[in-house]
Amino acid sequence: MSRLLTLTVLLAAVATGACTVPVYEPEPVSVYQWERRQQAIEREQAERERLCRITKDEDPRKDELCRGVRGVES
Repeated sequence: MSRLLTLTVLLAAVATGACTVPVYEPEPVSVYQWERRQQAIEREQAERERLCRITKDEDPRKDELCRGVRGVES
């Protein structure tokens, strides 16, 4: 009975651990890949700035959306 319980706990730990594997994103190796990466970062930042700008001050998400955005009054 003890072996079965130990095996069950071990199996549950392994199954749970598999869900928390971090996503690996390799570094770009070519100039083209670096440019695409930088453009994606710039697009994400522009979208955050746009959302921060259009969100009303009363919105509870305003602080979260504007965190890290430059030129915004808190």
